[in-house]
Amino acid sequence: MTEDGRAADASASGGESRPDRPGGKAALVEALAVRKNARRGFAFGFLFTLAVFAFFVLIPGVTRSPAYYVALAFVLATGIGGLATAALTVVTAYRLTKTL
Repeated sequence: MTEDGRAADASASGGESRPDRPGGKAALVEALAVRKNARRGFAFGFLFTLAVFAFFVLIPGVTRSPAYYVALAFVLATGIGGLATAALTVVTAYRLTKTL
């Protein structure tokens, strides 16, 4: 380690650090397009939940308290959104491995 905390081998290889490029976990998240996949996955989860809520709650005209159904809809939306995000990220990872 040098005085400023960088590894000695970084300065031996030209001393050029790349502050514009993230490293570690941030690079992985960026490469797998996790933010884009999360937006798409949770949008799908929300739309799927709206369809299920309409089909099973609004159309039949359920007489029970809607608070239970809203809580269940939240759980369904986050669950489906998380699963869709994971699936989209796996597909992105698979496509990235094909380019290696």
